[in-house]
Formats: sequence, C-alpha cells, structure tokens
Amino acid sequence: MARSRPLRILGIEGTAWAASAAVFETTDPTRRTDDERVEIYTDAYEPDSGGIHPREAAEHMHESIPEVVAQARETAREWADERGGDDAIDAVAFSRGPGLGPCLRIVATAARATAQRFDVPLVGVNHMVAHLEIGRHRSEFASPVCLNASGANAHVLGYRNGRYRVLGETMDTGVGNAIDKFTRHLGWSHPGGPKVEARAKDGEFLDLPYVVKGMDFSFSGIMSAAKQAVDSGEAVEDVCFGLQEHVFAMLTEVSERALSLTGSGQLVLGGGVAQNERLREMLASMCEQRGAEFYAPEPRFLRDNAGMIAVLGAKMYEAGDTIAIEDSRIDSNFRPDQVPVTWREEEDWTADGDSVRLGTSSRDDSVRLGSDSRDDSVRLGNDSRNKSAHVDALQGAEATVTIEDGTVTKRRNPRAYRHERLDSRLRRERTRLEARLTSQARRVGVPTPILEDVDPERGLLVFERVGDADLRDDPAERHVRAVARHLATIHDAGFVHGDPTTRNVRIERAASDDRRYLIDFGLGYFTDDPEDYAMDLHVFDQSLTGTADNSESLIAAARGAYRTASSAPEPVLDSLREIEGRGRYQ
Repeated sequence: MARSRPLRILGIEGTAWAASAAVFETTDPTRRTDDERVEIYTDAYEPDSGGIHPREAAEHMHESIPEVVAQARETAREWADERGGDDAIDAVAFSRGPGLGPCLRIVATAARATAQRFDVPLVGVNHMVAHLEIGRHRSEFASPVCLNASGANAHVLGYRNGRYRVLGETMDTGVGNAIDKFTRHLGWSHPGGPKVEARAKDGEFLDLPYVVKGMDFSFSGIMSAAKQAVDSGEAVEDVCFGLQEHVFAMLTEVSERALSLTGSGQLVLGGGVAQNERLREMLASMCEQRGAEFYAPEPRFLRDNAGMIAVLGAKMYEAGDTIAIEDSRIDSNFRPDQVPVTWREEEDWTADGDSVRLGTSSRDDSVRLGSDSRDDSVRLGNDSRNKSAHVDALQGAEATVTIEDGTVTKRRNPRAYRHERLDSRLRRERTRLEARLTSQARRVGVPTPILEDVDPERGLLVFERVGDADLRDDPAERHVRAVARHLATIHDAGFVHGDPTTRNVRIERAASDDRRYLIDFGLGYFTDDPEDYAMDLHVFDQSLTGTADNSESLIAAARGAYRTASSAPEPVLDSLREIEGRGRYQ
C-alpha cells in the first residue's frame, strides 16, 4: 500500500573508490513509481598510478564523505520544503560491506552521526545486494537472476527461501580487478576497463584460455595469457579484443546456466564492469536467443553509488529492518547470501519442469523491447512465463533438446553472443567430451544414457531417453547421496563431470531402486587433481543451495556419502573446504 506522504532516505556509499551520498524519495518503496526521485552525489577516487591503494582510498573517503553527505542533506531539505516542511529524512542507509575496511568505517561513522543528528533509524545495507535490488526495483521484475560484475566481485545470484543464493562466482579475483591487473602490466592508469574497451574496438580475435566450471569461473589463467601475448608481440588491440570476447562470454554463459537451473526468465545486471557495452550486448543477445528478459540499469546505478543504497534502504526501513547504533559495525567480508531478505515475498517464483510460474507483479504481461524512455536502461527479450512445460523441444543452458519416441537429440546450437571462432571451438570440444565421458562413466558403473550418435562438427548428440524427472524436481536425500557416490566413482576413475547440477541428474522414479543418471558431461575432463574433484562437489553444493529448500542437510548427506564411497576422500574434502573459504571478500 502506498504511503500517504513521501518516504525520504539518505544513503551513503563508500566501499572502495566512490565517496557517494544520495537522497531517495518515493510514496511507495516496494515498487517503482512515476513520482519517485533519486539524487546522487559522488566524488570518485582516482589513483595517480596502479590500482586502488587502501590508505589513499581511505584518505579520499575521509575528505569527501562529509561533502557529499552535506549535498544530499541539502537536497533532502529542499524536497521537504516543497512538501510543506515534512521531516527532511526518515532514515539513514549505509553500505556495511563488503569492501575496504578503512573506507567502510568512515562511511559507518558518518551514517551514525547523521542518524543521531536527525534522530532517525539506521539501516545497514549489503553493497552487492544493493546492486541486485536496484535492477529488480527499476525493472519491476518479479524474481530475476542477477549477474554482478564489479571490480572486486563477480558472481551470479538467485533468490530462494528468504535469501539471495550465490549460484556461481569467480574462483580467484573479481572481473574488474582482473582486467586492471592486465592494464597495470601495460602501464595504463586505473580504471583499466574503459581503456580495454576502447582499444578492443580496433582489434581482431585472439584465442585465450576459457575457464568455466559449472557456474563458477576463473580469470587468473586468461590474464596471465593476455600479459604473455602482449610480451610476445601480439597487437595490444587484438589482445584487448580477445580478452573481452572470452571474459564476457564466460560471464554470459554462466548467467545462462543460472537461468536454466532456476527456471527464471529474467536477468538483471549490476556492478561497475556492467557499463561495458560489449558485456551488455552479449547478455542481451543471450536472453533474446533463449526468450528471456534482460535489464541493465542506466550507468549511474551500475557504478558504485549511494542511490542503490538509498533505494534498498527504503525497502528495508519499510520492512522494519533497521539496526541499532551499537550493532552497526561494518563487515568487509559481508557476503550477499548472509543477508536475510526481509523486504520481499518469501517465494516470488517456483520452477515447474521447464515452465516458470512468477509471483504477482504490478506490471502487465506485455513484451518489452529496446530501451525504456524513462532512462538509458536496456530491456530485451520475450517473457517465457506462458510456455508449456509439456513440449517436445526444451531449451537448456546452451543446447536445445528434442525428445521423440524414447530418443533424446541434443543440439549445441551456435550462441549468438559468442565470437564465431570461440563458439565453434567450444561446441566442438564439448560435444566430443560429452560423448567420451558419458561412455566412460558407464564403463565404471555410473548410470548414464546410451549414446546412439554423435557429430562434433554440428554439435549433435543422440541418446536414449532416461529418467522421468530432474533432481531439481525431487531433491530427496537418497537421490543426493546416490549422486555423491556417482561423483566419487568417476573421480576415482580420473575424470570430473564439470557441471553436476540438479538439472544434470535424471531420476527414474518408477524403478524399484530409484535409478539416478548423470547427464551432460560437456564441461568434464580427465584429471588427477583433488581440487578439480572438489570443484565438482562445490558445483553440486551450489545447485542444491539454489534449487532445494533443505540444502544444508542435503549437502551434509552428500558429503557423508562421498566420504564413504571415495577411495581417497580427505584430499578432495580438504580442497573443498579451501574452495569454500576463498569467498570473493577475503
């Protein structure tokens, strides 16, 4: 229900480089309205050389935060005067983390002082959730998947059971920081992303490493290769072009996998790297090809900014999610999946086979194409909510599957978002691997569909049809334990599945022993490294977290079953604990 008078929130952001304050005014914080206003004031830190220096960033924050807060407060007073002298602000929202500790502490101190001066509540906001929520708010999507692509972070989030779940993330460094490491090697000043984007416009394709593990990704290998390519005499323009084509294709592929896993037909983009034109183009193309909707906020809401802090702060304030001064300490490692989502419906979407039922929304059911006239945002694609779950052709993450007379035909169709040379190589390699590893898994006793035909050049495989449900549809503990045992078996045989999500396990529930089949080995490979085996388990854990209600107990059951079935579980489980502790906020 809309408020009888405007709600006015002052937001303060300062996680790394942007000293920013904003005032947000609206009559209804739960949805975007025509009369809402956001005014943002930002003073950006620009290092003389290299990347962000924490001490210099903190000094900049100390000098600039008081100034931008004063500007936002003045705007709040002017808006209050327009309304006849209403209270200037109702609450103060600030970024509690993740970010650089010294910068966060300065912001928190300013927020506490401002809240005490106006005698209003304090709201502690997770910076990464704010990136997601500003896209959800301005698009009015019901429950989108979110790709956050920023300097220190890169991950894909989806909502389930009262929290935003990390469906996939970088295993080494944030995408912006990775690009900056490359540009520092060239002696270019911070930020490096816009410079790479500019030079790439004159470049040609160059092959570089491409690392996707389920819905996780890694940038360290490609950055080392890019540096070596420049040192070996490759044209800088070509390296920049190849760098963008590979890195952004990795992010887009993982986003498509998340849409497929969750059953969502909506994607929003957040983070400073999201300002890159090529990344936005790839994501829009992917969504259009699979019939999903895509939204990228205008640039002022993509880079670090206090506007997104104020908007989410308003939602949290209305939900009663405020914080006492004595409890308002910052958390530089504040993960988005640690945040109880108090401001929205418990469940806004439910996956049912390959159809999607979305929750209530104030927007209509029309298809929105192109740019919204209200801003510079992007809206592309068709809404897939009304597609039947009982169809002969199903769209997976990267392939179309046709089922007919007990036979499954899988076609890895060209992905329009990827460069033709990269796409052709990946489709050919993955088709060969899927055929080989599917058969190899059967040889070591893991149920897989029988391969009837394969054509790597066309990206075509033909299998027998197996199972009557995905594990996503029936995540019972006995099934999860069986999958863990299957993974232990193939690891003992010296290879990984590569993408063991709940979508890639088929269950034959009519059989007396509930037979479980592993499918889609396209990301698998042969290896004897315990960390690779641990990544398989990590991907499985993430998919359970994103699709099952009781994921904690299921993950514990899987861990126990793997320990029992594996011939050498401890090195793998030790590596898994190390992977889980990496977090992008350490």
